[in-house]
Amino acid sequence: MQPVTQDEKKEFVAACHRVERLGLLRCSSGNMSWRLRDDIMLVSATGSWLGELTLEQVAVVRISTGELVGEVKPSVEAGFHRGVLLQRPEMNVVLHFQTPYATALACAPEKPEANFNLTIEMPFYIGEPGWVPYACPGTEKLATSVIEEMKTHDLILMQNHGLAACGKNFLDVTQKAAFFEMTCEMLAHNPNATPMPEDGVRELRDLATRKTNV
Repeated sequence: MQPVTQDEKKEFVAACHRVERLGLLRCSSGNMSWRLRDDIMLVSATGSWLGELTLEQVAVVRISTGELVGEVKPSVEAGFHRGVLLQRPEMNVVLHFQTPYATALACAPEKPEANFNLTIEMPFYIGEPGWVPYACPGTEKLATSVIEEMKTHDLILMQNHGLAACGKNFLDVTQKAAFFEMTCEMLAHNPNATPMPEDGVRELRDLATRKTNV
């Protein structure tokens, strides 16, 4: 196995710090993973704060088996990170985050019926968000539910827990999280906001699909 370099760890740490600077999580509430090579991912360490992550808090895990490479213990959510990367080969980064307005919606008794297509960013970059019922963090039950839902969704709400998103790279996953939080904040301030017309949503989803397949 090609060893993970310090520069690669530095790139991962910098991306984690950016997530915190953008207000996508607080303290130790989030975690992130990065498919570095075909069968290797970097994951933030258990209990770590992404905004203050150090090189010594970067865990290395085999994606195919979950085997730990080295001594740094990954986040308890590494199971669903690994599963999403296995199911979505076109995606390379998974982010679990907790933004105030989106997490408030995740605390609903069931999947919100809100139409999130208020601006072009939702249909073009994110699509329809998914929903996972509550399960204890770090459990196989939660991991299984997240992996299954993220087969067909790039962003999901985890009931009473927060959110998860996947992206092609750090910027892709970060802007998905930020755009969704923006939409949830808009809904909170204006519950009667008018969604985009359905034909406009379909057009943007088609454009996004064609861009992905180019």
